[in-house]
Amino acid sequence: MSEKANPALRPAVSESTRWLQLIVGVVCMIATANIQYAWTLFVPEIQETFGWERASIQIAFTIFVLVQTWLAPIEGYFIDKFGPRLMVAFGAVFIGVAWVINSQATSLTGFYIGAAVGGIGVGSIYATCINNALKWFPDRRGLAVGLTAGGYGAGSAATILPIAAMIESSGFQETFFFFGLLQGGLAFVAAWFLKSPPKGALNASAKLVQSRRDYTLKEALNTKLFWLMFLMFICVVTGGMMAVAQLGVIAQDLGVKEFEVNLYFFTMAALPLALMLDRVMNGISRPLFGWISDNIGREKTMVIAFTLEGLGIIALGYFGSNPWAFLFLSGLVFLAWGEVYSLFSALAGDAFGTKHIGKIYGVLYTAKGIGALFVPVGNLMMEATGTWSTVLYTVAAMDLFAAFLAIAVLRPVLAAHVLKSGIANPDLAPVAAAAAGRPATV
Repeated sequence: MSEKANPALRPAVSESTRWLQLIVGVVCMIATANIQYAWTLFVPEIQETFGWERASIQIAFTIFVLVQTWLAPIEGYFIDKFGPRLMVAFGAVFIGVAWVINSQATSLTGFYIGAAVGGIGVGSIYATCINNALKWFPDRRGLAVGLTAGGYGAGSAATILPIAAMIESSGFQETFFFFGLLQGGLAFVAAWFLKSPPKGALNASAKLVQSRRDYTLKEALNTKLFWLMFLMFICVVTGGMMAVAQLGVIAQDLGVKEFEVNLYFFTMAALPLALMLDRVMNGISRPLFGWISDNIGREKTMVIAFTLEGLGIIALGYFGSNPWAFLFLSGLVFLAWGEVYSLFSALAGDAFGTKHIGKIYGVLYTAKGIGALFVPVGNLMMEATGTWSTVLYTVAAMDLFAAFLAIAVLRPVLAAHVLKSGIANPDLAPVAAAAAGRPATV
């Protein structure tokens, strides 16, 4: 008798076990978040101490992003080979060492090396925890990877103030050293609680069309579905990164940067408040849209989110000179952008299975690195046209194009792909057939 005919034949996995794995993954992500999100606190102190130009110091951040994203396929290979425990422990050592290097650095080269080491560490932990969430929650992949990615997006919220206070009281070198050991140690301990689920122990989603077979990286790269996802990922992540990276300059040019927002219980300038909204909305966005996608489908959720972001950016360009509109619309843009890291990873698991998902999503994730390379184009466009409206409308067009692809192209291509490879839940065969425009046979 098959496992489908008799679910009792499946290895027993309790809900508490699944959620424990997810919580441990979130803890690991929180421990890595400051490598990226707290860096901005150290830059003024490094500049004041050594007298280097800020642009030269910020090259370290670019190195970090490129190493984190472009090494993802290689890290994916080792994840699939060695499992989550060793990979996160390896990454934990590297994130700890990265900030220890920064604490001792007296040259730009030293900080660049620290950034590269940190990129390897964060990439290893990030990719592994996303990978593990996909495997443990095939029925709720969107929510699981959304919570995991949300831990990285909002993980620095609790430590930003302590880090800032320690920089003020003890200097940035001691802060790098202390928090490097603390964060690396926390992730290293948590790593040993991670494990992969037993094969065949978990059921597919009862609502979503998912593939029954596991694709290798080579097989995935030979599908038009993968490259369609890659193109959409680049469009959305490039637009979002361009808008976020230039937010400060946009706020200044729109004349709202220094506007004091009075919220009765405290007063804050519009730009810092908008950047705080970035953290909050980024953290909310990933699990929220992931959960929505588990219930209505990845493609429909993409249409909603990408359209919302595109229209929000258009409105930001048109109404952004009003400080209150700037705050509301920038928050809306951040809310609709952060979900890319939950939707595309969940969709990759649905389409290509999870046995080789580390390598497959690793290649897909390089879209973020490509997007980072396009960010400076925003400055060139602004200089050429003399207005940020051109940049914002271009970014919005990329988002709306991705939304169009999601409903007009992705939906039938995904359905046809899953029909060809076999549907994990045969009850959904008629749904896939209708989306693909084919007879309901599997």
